[in-house]
Amino acid sequence: MNYRHHYHAGNFADLLKHALLIDLIRRLRQRGGAIRVLDTHAGAGLYDLSGEMAQKSKEASGGILALDAADDPPALLGALLALVRDSNAGPTLRYYPGSPRIALAKLTKGDLYVGCELRPDDSDALKKASQGSIGAGRQTVYGDGYAAARAIGPFAGETLVLIDPPYEQGDDYDHVVETCAALLKRSPKAVIAIWAPIKDLETFDALLRRLEELPASSGYVLSTRLKSLANPMRLNGSAMIVLNAGSATPDEEAAAEWIVAKLGEPGGRAETYSLFV
Repeated sequence: MNYRHHYHAGNFADLLKHALLIDLIRRLRQRGGAIRVLDTHAGAGLYDLSGEMAQKSKEASGGILALDAADDPPALLGALLALVRDSNAGPTLRYYPGSPRIALAKLTKGDLYVGCELRPDDSDALKKASQGSIGAGRQTVYGDGYAAARAIGPFAGETLVLIDPPYEQGDDYDHVVETCAALLKRSPKAVIAIWAPIKDLETFDALLRRLEELPASSGYVLSTRLKSLANPMRLNGSAMIVLNAGSATPDEEAAAEWIVAKLGEPGGRAETYSLFV
């Protein structure tokens, strides 16, 4: 695979994805018991925003760096910003933590984090990036995250699966749906959080229609469309699709609305709606 998240670390899509991850772990914590997080596309775990790839795209300037400069971030984005600042030694945000470090920061003793990564260099970096975490058990899988989710075993507690592919391959949408179907069959109560790009509504809506055929107990979508859909070849927005977690919380909705209002172009739109209705 050619995809490298180093180009996109800390962008607007990461803000929504990682703020939601923080809130879902909080919600599962309220149920009591241990938490297992399985991260199908974990990446390198920590990204240098001053590095060549991040500087080439400069996507963090319209994401975490803009959030860092803001006076009024809502609660969830403020919680994410605090974790990002904890990954930096000084006031300048040089490093952005990926989902592995964010999850591990919220997990405790008795919990388990499983991060899957196919790229050997990023898999090695992931192991190093998570070494300093304490509390939760850690497991790094050099291999296919889809396969790991499909083969998920029993766990005495709550399970959260983050499915965050690059959608670089044409069959990623198929893999997402097939993985969710297999996962729900083995672990019917697992909470599944899926990141999806919004380039054109036809492709995005087709994914939602397929997910609505699955036997989940509930589902909702947090959608942040920052640009018009005039050019379907660019990333015009992104969404988080959540299965088996009830409804979106006001804090999650506030985070999505802030991202669009502060980082989007005129005409941008934040939407929250339920599935299976």
